[in-house]
Amino acid sequence: MATQGFFRSRSWKTVARSILSIGTSSIVLSLSSLTAPAIAGDPFRSENPHDIGDKTERAFEAFFRDGHYPNAKTYIDEALDSEGEDPIVPAMKASLIYLEDPDELPEEFQTYAAQTLSSAETLVETDALRGNLYLAIGHFLEGAYVLKRDGLVNGIPTALNKLQKVFEHLDRAGDINSTDPELNIIKGYMDLLLATNLPFANPERPIERLSEYAAPEYLAKRGLAVGFRDLERLDEAMEAVERSLELTPNNPEVMYLKAQIYVEKGEHATSLEWFDRALEMKDQLLEDLVRQIQRERDKASREVEANNTDAP
Repeated sequence: MATQGFFRSRSWKTVARSILSIGTSSIVLSLSSLTAPAIAGDPFRSENPHDIGDKTERAFEAFFRDGHYPNAKTYIDEALDSEGEDPIVPAMKASLIYLEDPDELPEEFQTYAAQTLSSAETLVETDALRGNLYLAIGHFLEGAYVLKRDGLVNGIPTALNKLQKVFEHLDRAGDINSTDPELNIIKGYMDLLLATNLPFANPERPIERLSEYAAPEYLAKRGLAVGFRDLERLDEAMEAVERSLELTPNNPEVMYLKAQIYVEKGEHATSLEWFDRALEMKDQLLEDLVRQIQRERDKASREVEANNTDAP
């Protein structure tokens, strides 16, 4: 999951882009319970699990357990060849295209967003809960593309219409099973994002979703850490990120998130260790994220130097 300084602006443009950023992992994870030719594991459900393809599972693990984007890209491309009818595959590809360059969304992004939506329309006939989840995801991706392509003034009406459809389909899925782990990881992320951006929004319900119903745990804890960070509930943020790091100890993105929380706590010197740990694994991260980590690390270092200079 990208955790690149989300939840800062109140503008709808930033909210929409932030939803795509923080939602990327939940989007991909939400699709990973689809049935595919090979038998593998369901990352959401300990009861009544569903199967995914081997290549899809490998891509999932590279993305979220390891934070290893070069491997994820390789596995996604392999899955496009052999498991391309599964909606998870175009959704993962669209997510990766976004993360590689959030400021320049090529037409290829829209191609995979449309494939996700069309596959979901078919799926809803046989699996209404997941079909509606995937319809939400498809509309979400298409709305993000329109906003980028057409700009804020021209794109916001369509983007908001798409966002309304996202929540309509999530609500339909919730009517089927409101405690479904897959539903709650997606809706928990999105609702918590909006709650931390919009005035008078109540974050407690999405916090409950992520705490009580969402899975896998390491992703739920990571979402809670980001939300608590931006709500300035920093002790809770640290507790959540430490649990996520315990579950995924070699993920540099979680190390980066821990560094950010130390910065918010004013513990800049301690944050440097975690920025450096993340940067030591930069070969498995995307270039845009590496640059962001380095900028934040440099800023924290300047704070440390300034405090040392000002000390009596």
